[in-house]
Amino acid sequence: QGPRLRTEPVDLVLPINSPNQQATIICDAEGSPTPQYSWSLNGTLIDLENDYRRRMSGGSLIISNLDKDRDSGIYQCKAFNARGAVLSRKASVQFAYLDNFKTQTVRSTVNVREGQGVVLLCGPPAHSGELTFAWIFNQYPHFVQQDSRRFISQETGSLYIAKVEPSDVGNYTCVVNNTITEEKVFSSPTPLVLRSDGVMGEYEPKIEVHFPDSIPAAKESLVKLECFALGNPVPEISWRRTSGVPFPSKVKTKNSNAVLEIPNFQQEDAGTYECIAENRRGKNAARGRISFHAKPHWFQTMADTVLSIHQKLFWECKATGKPKPSYSWLKNGEHVIAQGRIQIENGALSIPTLNLSDSGMYQCVAENKHGVIYSSAQLMVLASPPSFSKSPLKALVKARLGSEVILECKPQASPPAISLWKKDNEMLQRNERMTLFSSGTLKITNVSRSDAASYTCIAKNQFGSASTTGRLLVTEPTRITMRPTNLEIIVGESIVLPCQIASDPALDVSFSWAFNGQLIDFQQDSDHFERVGGTVSGDLMIRNIQLNHGGKYVCVIDTEVENLSTSAILIVKGPPGPPDKVTVEEITDSTAQLSWTPGRDNGSPITGYVIQGRTPFTVGWQAVETVPEMVNGNTLTATVVGLNAWVEYEFRVVARNNVGLGEPSPASAKTRTEDTSKSKHNRLNAALLCWGKVITHLRIIVPKTSQILTLCSLSQVPSVAPKRVVPRIVSATQIEVIWEAVPDIAERVLGYEVVYWEDDTKPDTVGKVRISGNDTVVNITGLNANTAYYLAVSACNTAGPGPQSVPINITTKKPPPDRAPLNVQWSMIGSTLSLHWDPVLATEKESHVTGYMVLLKRHRHNDLNYFVTNKTSVELSLPGNDNYLIQIKATSEGGEGAGSEPVHIHKLSELALASSSRLSSSSVVLLAPATPKVTRKAHAADAR
Repeated sequence: QGPRLRTEPVDLVLPINSPNQQATIICDAEGSPTPQYSWSLNGTLIDLENDYRRRMSGGSLIISNLDKDRDSGIYQCKAFNARGAVLSRKASVQFAYLDNFKTQTVRSTVNVREGQGVVLLCGPPAHSGELTFAWIFNQYPHFVQQDSRRFISQETGSLYIAKVEPSDVGNYTCVVNNTITEEKVFSSPTPLVLRSDGVMGEYEPKIEVHFPDSIPAAKESLVKLECFALGNPVPEISWRRTSGVPFPSKVKTKNSNAVLEIPNFQQEDAGTYECIAENRRGKNAARGRISFHAKPHWFQTMADTVLSIHQKLFWECKATGKPKPSYSWLKNGEHVIAQGRIQIENGALSIPTLNLSDSGMYQCVAENKHGVIYSSAQLMVLASPPSFSKSPLKALVKARLGSEVILECKPQASPPAISLWKKDNEMLQRNERMTLFSSGTLKITNVSRSDAASYTCIAKNQFGSASTTGRLLVTEPTRITMRPTNLEIIVGESIVLPCQIASDPALDVSFSWAFNGQLIDFQQDSDHFERVGGTVSGDLMIRNIQLNHGGKYVCVIDTEVENLSTSAILIVKGPPGPPDKVTVEEITDSTAQLSWTPGRDNGSPITGYVIQGRTPFTVGWQAVETVPEMVNGNTLTATVVGLNAWVEYEFRVVARNNVGLGEPSPASAKTRTEDTSKSKHNRLNAALLCWGKVITHLRIIVPKTSQILTLCSLSQVPSVAPKRVVPRIVSATQIEVIWEAVPDIAERVLGYEVVYWEDDTKPDTVGKVRISGNDTVVNITGLNANTAYYLAVSACNTAGPGPQSVPINITTKKPPPDRAPLNVQWSMIGSTLSLHWDPVLATEKESHVTGYMVLLKRHRHNDLNYFVTNKTSVELSLPGNDNYLIQIKATSEGGEGAGSEPVHIHKLSELALASSSRLSSSSVVLLAPATPKVTRKAHAADAR
């Protein structure tokens, strides 16, 4: 590979601070073999062997004991190796200096009249490098401060005073600073005195500082324009573009508008600029045109090229720039002259017929007065005999009978070779099935058994010949002998989808399966999927089928010569999903009207619903009586009957289909049935109270018998409030309240009422719970988590509640974690079930996890047990011959967290056992939705 420059020299402006000062001009290239370097100064090769002050480190040039006269100039680096050479960009080296002012004698006194303008010249000494100027007034460090009346030009160094005042009288010294060497020199002082022949009258502005008529400005440069005028009164300076286009926000003015700055100069900033100086005596203007100039920039370059001898080369490079760049070409660092075979036109180089001597490193050079840029590329011209070392024919090519086969002949040769084909030992002739392309490729269509043979490609050019041989084997088509069929199957069962073939024994066959368009990963999904059947069978076994396994299964058969596929649709049916939105529409003392919305039917229509209820006094959920007695699958309402009065109930609904009972719905909101005694007395109380007082006894004399019949005994409300009220937080949503019974008093006590609220200022937040009899404890449920509540207790009877106890404040716990345990795994050995799950981590706003509850329901006995552990695993002993449903919840001070997706465990049916000899009679099947993921750990006892 030819040399490529990685780092090129840059322009240097150097101060000379000491005799031993040195400078390094960097040049670095890559290539193989490693490049060597040479340097030139002002076009003359530097003889590094005989130059004691100059040496190279890598490709960089180091100059010691710098000398302004001998080391200034234009430097260029050349990198070269056996493949060619390239030149770097040219870099200038200059030395900054600042001489002293020639004379230190006092400068001539400047005499001016008060009100007159004056210019004090600086006249900087000989120098190199950028200068800045300042003026001292009388003595250091009193510097002249620039304002609308005084201005120091950074172009000439002169000091301009628009209108002299008496305070200006004194000595002025020009200070010149070299920004590179940081040297300062001071001129002799110039005395300024006022003439005694009167004050200067007013006059119009006279512009003394103005920019040139034509100003070239480079792209992205900082352009500064100076403008200052003498005048009385002091003139005001303003700027504008003659085109009327307003200045963009980047344009700034400084020194009381005497300087206009245009940063990052662009094409649109070009144009005529005008400076206007104005006072009440008149105005004057100065104009100048700023033209846009830009150094060259590539937008098309050439690339490394490999061509054969006698081929044509055409390279073109293009660059932008203003003025428009000119182009030249270099080969191995030397200028290319257009003559003979070589043609150059603008940025294009062409050689119609290449020879070996044209190889090398080429550079296209684009140049205008603002810069020079180089683009490099390598040309390799090759001349070699044909060779198949990198692209031989495949030793054995297999093709299916009746298919199409392509044999590619791709020798390496310069110039390109001519290719011929032989079949066995005879030259191959074209026919309707055999096509020979100019590239050397052979195509055989509708392959027959007679095409089986050895094929040889022979390649020739002027430098020699070569050949390569391969054998064509014609195989019989592959046939699918057993295909999968569309099936319906129940959740939890297992099945084998067949995929079997008959194929040519010379072919290697592979099987794969796709499910709903995605390839099955048999390692990752080994819990459910397994390939069975050997080399000629690609049967797919699906164990413990889940609802999410329903869909399209495609068996894909791959051989070296063809691809086949066959597919089937698997419909998975399961128990219904849980109903939702169970709502108590209406409730009496013994009935509740319910409604709900259906869940998923999971492939089998819902045939009916079972209603379950629970109260604080029942253990778990119990089936309840309904009207209608049997709720069919099309009914979404029912009336629950036979309820007890003044009891808090929850209800849930379970759907069934032909597969079985599904998961229960979420529980309804807790609702209390009405109080029967309250219902009976309300009407009588209303009648009595309208008399204006409460009557203790109401007696009616029955006619004829004179019998006195007491219909009702009404008492006054209790007069004493309960004491020793103690609340206890049960969970995030439940509080238990205990109090001391009211002692015997004149008023009869029939029960108690607990009132609770969040904020005394919001009556709508008040809730109440009543209990009848002598109970002195109650559970308040349905509260908000992590919320402060106030509560009070009062005794009550048929006349109503008595006085309340002193309100007590209590705050409910933080809510339990709302995440269910994930990654539930299990294994079964005999009757021992081992469960394991990932821990649940509570957030800051949730109660800390204290343990886990494992709920276990037996389908046959319809009973529900639970086990509590502080670990993330548990072992349970399960009696045989039953199906189980298991759910895991995190427990906390705030109550129970969300339950994991239910896990179904049951025995395999006889039909499933018969369909797979791989599962033992003691195997168990896990049912669970796909999210969260539930996996099964296989155990040796499960496999036969």
